[in-house]
Amino acid sequence: MPDKISVLLVDDHALVRRGFRRMLEDEPDIMVAGEASDGEEAVKLARELAPRVVIMDCALPGMNGLQATRRILEESPEILVLMLSMHPEETWVHQALAAGARGYILKNAMELELGAAIRRVVAGEKVLDSQLDRDQVLKGERNSGLTQRELQILQMIVDGKSNKEIAAVLELSANTIAVHRANMMDALGIHKTAELVVYAIRNGLVNLP
Repeated sequence: MPDKISVLLVDDHALVRRGFRRMLEDEPDIMVAGEASDGEEAVKLARELAPRVVIMDCALPGMNGLQATRRILEESPEILVLMLSMHPEETWVHQALAAGARGYILKNAMELELGAAIRRVVAGEKVLDSQLDRDQVLKGERNSGLTQRELQILQMIVDGKSNKEIAAVLELSANTIAVHRANMMDALGIHKTAELVVYAIRNGLVNLP
């Protein structure tokens, strides 16, 4: 029998994690490798356990699911993230996909086929909840072509940080940040920082406060 698909469950509610675990225990080809209750713990356990799939709650205390997804994929791009959310709005879906999630499922779905969704993600599919308008979501999805580092800097620009402040956080020179900023604007055909911020928010490339 081939190796089981290892899964990390991330949700701040223990009862929800327990429910997901019970769901997956009935799947012969899936094993739960660990559980995390917040974004920081998710990043730590993803590093330690190297799961094939992370089931990520979107709304987590502190570091949210979108931020945790970006952090995990920066370190381990081979990990597959399946986002679970209460939000059906396209903006949230776009943000999750832009962060690198391979699927987006609504937690309030009456028939949550978690095992099937995991298998589809592993098979290379992009999994979207049946309640979502798949064509509309994919039509609206933007492939910015930006690197993970550029997306990280873009987030800080949207948060209002200066080149100097971003440089201090990332331990880079202010000049390097200025080059990244110029490269992003050039790649997107944008000429002003305010336009860059609006574009990033409209296309779900950053986390909203």
